[in-house]
Amino acid sequence: MDKRKNNGGHSTKGYAGRKPLHDELKGVELASPHVKDAFKTIAGIMLSEKSNSRDKIAAAKILIEYGCGKPKETIEQTTTLSNFNIKELFSFDSNK
Repeated sequence: MDKRKNNGGHSTKGYAGRKPLHDELKGVELASPHVKDAFKTIAGIMLSEKSNSRDKIAAAKILIEYGCGKPKETIEQTTTLSNFNIKELFSFDSNK
């Protein structure tokens, strides 16, 4: 007799994947009244005479990334092979 139905099911049942759109929009709705104040605070840190350069750079980075949007990240990859024959890599000795 098949007893798989008695094993309790999948451990992440109902919790897997992305949160429902309703939950995400609820978070945006709760945060949106505070966004303007947050940007003012970050801009204040960036323009403050008392802030050190590290804080100013971090504040400027946040303003640019969230205010203008992060640029798409790309990875440039180059590979150079010389005197490489793929047939030799997969050749098998038929005499053995």
